[in-house]
Amino acid sequence: MPWQETEPVKERVDFIAAVRRGDLSMAELCEAYGVSRKTGYKWVGRFEESGPQGLYDQSRRPKTSPQRTGEDVEALLLRAKREFPHYGPKKLVVILGARHRRLRLPAASTASDILKRHGLVEPRPRRRRRVIHRTEPFGTILEPNSTWSADFKGDFRLKDGVRCFPLTLTDNFSRYLLECRALTGIDTEPAREVFEKVFREFGLPRAIRTDNGAPFACNRGLGFSALSLWWIRLGIRPERICLGQPQQNGRHERMHRTLKAETVLPQAPNLQAQQRRFNTFRAGFNEQRPHEALRQKTPASVYCPSPRPYPSKLLPLQYPAGYEVRLVGDNGWICFRGTHYRISKALRGENLGLEQVGDQVFRVWLGTLELGTIDIRAPAFFPSLGDDDEDDDQLNPAA
Repeated sequence: MPWQETEPVKERVDFIAAVRRGDLSMAELCEAYGVSRKTGYKWVGRFEESGPQGLYDQSRRPKTSPQRTGEDVEALLLRAKREFPHYGPKKLVVILGARHRRLRLPAASTASDILKRHGLVEPRPRRRRRVIHRTEPFGTILEPNSTWSADFKGDFRLKDGVRCFPLTLTDNFSRYLLECRALTGIDTEPAREVFEKVFREFGLPRAIRTDNGAPFACNRGLGFSALSLWWIRLGIRPERICLGQPQQNGRHERMHRTLKAETVLPQAPNLQAQQRRFNTFRAGFNEQRPHEALRQKTPASVYCPSPRPYPSKLLPLQYPAGYEVRLVGDNGWICFRGTHYRISKALRGENLGLEQVGDQVFRVWLGTLELGTIDIRAPAFFPSLGDDDEDDDQLNPAA
């Protein structure tokens, strides 16, 4: 056995003492201590060169390292970290690569080690992952403007005492931050003005994903709000995540975490100053910040405006040939085949399309959104978006 593993230095001291006494030859001593003659001569040489200190284990680090990151590159990395304190090593390496194309840059893991060595990385607490089952079939996101996400980030108070409610919109494919607007509440009209501005600038998406809160939805009338009905009239499909499941809008929520870290603290003096922070953040998020899901490209390099322009005039809903069209009355009912069916008061004044899908069954559409089915044999309307409990009268009494 080569040296005793419990006290290797003591064994080496005894070995050197035996060598100096000269009682045994080097070959005999090495055999007695269970080491090769090469090892024996090595420790004798170290003792003669450095004394007892030479018998301790030395660092295995090579004396020269051609692949070691140079001090100039380290300095650039640290400077970039000070410039972008919320960026991690992967993003910083991408930023440096764009600025210094001929420079040999370290791997992201090496950059992380350098930042840790200088105390510039705070370890994140480990979170237990939960398996979440999504219950609503959302549309497939294959290109820009397939689906946008919208939400109000949690409100906060400014120095002047005004509460700020940031309304944010992102494109789910490219992660492009379309707008971040500082509002003083979650009222419908200010929100609609923000959406109209974005629609005029970027065109219309095919769907907008939100939570179930105001002004995107309401807890009555099949969940329709004035804002979501306006989207449907524009040919945009509202997508609502399940109650209490913000991870179903996870891309947008992740952006909110970065937004909060970079724009909320310290408090801005007033709403105008906070909006300037949001504008600066939006420009950096879209044009400078590389995104790992985009293969370290920036959102601005991936996003392109929608080919569907915002219309100058809102036209009535149109349905394919063969659909029967019925107008929703002020009381939220329609008359079809001699029977009255209650749909929702929220849809009063809207034209619905009825598509026959069975002998006595019709699918009910609001634009491109399926509301449910009418079964003439029941007779009843069966909503697919949830019951409408606006009043306590009978659901579908025959006329």
